[in-house]
Amino acid sequence: MLIKKFGQTNKGKKRLCLITNAVSPIKDPFEGTKEDQVNTIATQMTAQGMKMDSVIVRMKQDRETNRRVMEENDFLMSVFSNKSSSKVVFVESPTSLLGALRTRNISPVTIYRGDFEISAQLKIKVWVYKKTSEEKFPTLKKYSDKAHPTDKFATHEIKVDYEYKSLEDPNKVVPPEQRIKGFRYGPQVVPISPAELEAVKFKPEKSVKLLGFTDASNIMRHYYIKDVNIFIAEPGNKKAILALSALARAMKEMNKVAIVRCVWRQGQGNVVVGVLTPNVSDKDNTPDSFYFNVLPFAEDVREFQFPSFSNLPSSMQPNEKQQDSADKLVQMLDLAPPGKQEVLPPDFTPNPVLERYYRYLDLKSKHPDAAVPPLDETLRKITEPDVELLCQNKSIIEELRRSFELKDNPKLKKSARRIKERPSGSDEEREEFDKDADAKAIDSMEYSSKTKAEKVGDVNPVKDFEEMMSRRDNPKWVNKAIQDMKNRIFDLVENSCEGDTFHKAFQCLVALRKGCILEQEPKQFNDFLCHLCKFCQEKDLRSFCQYLTSHGITLITKAEAPDSEIPEHESRSFMVKPELDSQNMKSEAKAENDIMSIYLGGK
Repeated sequence: MLIKKFGQTNKGKKRLCLITNAVSPIKDPFEGTKEDQVNTIATQMTAQGMKMDSVIVRMKQDRETNRRVMEENDFLMSVFSNKSSSKVVFVESPTSLLGALRTRNISPVTIYRGDFEISAQLKIKVWVYKKTSEEKFPTLKKYSDKAHPTDKFATHEIKVDYEYKSLEDPNKVVPPEQRIKGFRYGPQVVPISPAELEAVKFKPEKSVKLLGFTDASNIMRHYYIKDVNIFIAEPGNKKAILALSALARAMKEMNKVAIVRCVWRQGQGNVVVGVLTPNVSDKDNTPDSFYFNVLPFAEDVREFQFPSFSNLPSSMQPNEKQQDSADKLVQMLDLAPPGKQEVLPPDFTPNPVLERYYRYLDLKSKHPDAAVPPLDETLRKITEPDVELLCQNKSIIEELRRSFELKDNPKLKKSARRIKERPSGSDEEREEFDKDADAKAIDSMEYSSKTKAEKVGDVNPVKDFEEMMSRRDNPKWVNKAIQDMKNRIFDLVENSCEGDTFHKAFQCLVALRKGCILEQEPKQFNDFLCHLCKFCQEKDLRSFCQYLTSHGITLITKAEAPDSEIPEHESRSFMVKPELDSQNMKSEAKAENDIMSIYLGGK
């Protein structure tokens, strides 16, 4: 039927899908053996360009049937797979069966064919394919029903047209030749013409060049971005296959990866730098290859600064019982427990979003007024926790719940009571009361996310500093808060009148020290404190150094922050020098007075 329908063309559509448990016996043929029949069918299917996907569903009850029949059928399926373009997949659950039924096979297309330049003298012919690619949600187009129902030639398309008008004359349309693109650079807009934009573009030559090798441990898994590609030697080129295989096996043996610079096509506007990981094949008919992952540039890296749990007070650290109950929960939720088949394997787990969308699209095409059906049980197993697993390990969940006691926040609870006690005045008074109550509820938190300070002011610098340090919308706020606090401390010390602002400067210094410990920035505080003491000596403000010494301010030690280079016994060493200088000053002053008295007395 397939041969008659599609003929010699459309080879991609000659595809069969066999779903079976393969536990029933196969009849003996009239002539020859079962293996001979399988070989004959496989040879003819290959000649006609036909493919077949064989999905063997083996549930637990199927494994208890005739073992000999199962082994014979599995052998015949493997023979059929080796002789034809057939793939055999074994599944054990309805979820895996759903993922094994691929609605379409994507034919591989090369994204690069050319030389892999190891050096100027050594080049290997390679082909590069996409190994994995994200399946995007289908694009939906707007549909217009304004056309007459009897119009057979209506496209129902919606076209969008833009008009640009001048600010000086809103009624005048600006033609394309009078328009130019502008790019923001700080507060101003810089106009750049199309010719200038084309000239400034980076236009590299098409190539794949080796930059060097490094240990595989230096490339972290979370560095990988975008899709995965696969490098193979040029098919039929024995020298290229041998050279690429030798390189892959040598890198595998030495546990190395290669850093390469790639420009996939001529005129490409960007350069890709990535890592090649050797993929050594264990099959005779499959050559060795490389996996390629794109690495981020400096502008692509996002540094999220989080305080370490080890810096929290001991009262907030988990005890041994709590740690043990948390470990048990993690082990209980393992999707690949030892001795069992992995749950939700990536190769057989469909995207539930796409699966549900296409099911509803199929239903809607047949019944336009159909409502959205409930979530299918097979998809529910992908998107929700396994109920059976949770029931079996209920004791572990209860143990975790008992180990961590939850308490109400008294500040929030108090604010909530205030909000309930609303006045019985006008609507405006009640509205003002609600705003005030909400503000108080938020202010009761230690770090408020609603109040966003932009700089460390002089009215309440400690509060501004803590609010800036707690912001996580941009990593720049931590460094800005530290720098602003340094400047504020300098101003308070330098502009003091007989030490009237020393106490406020000391409070700022304590807040800066605490913030640098939490954010793992001990070097910034230690360098600043030493610089501050030196500044006080130069500006004749040694009294502030004595004030700090009397209040026990010290450098951040290695015990407080692992990144610190200051041992415990050297934490107060920066105070020794100012004290010695102070003593030297007193000695120098006394000597000057003695000399002056002798001079005056002699005269």
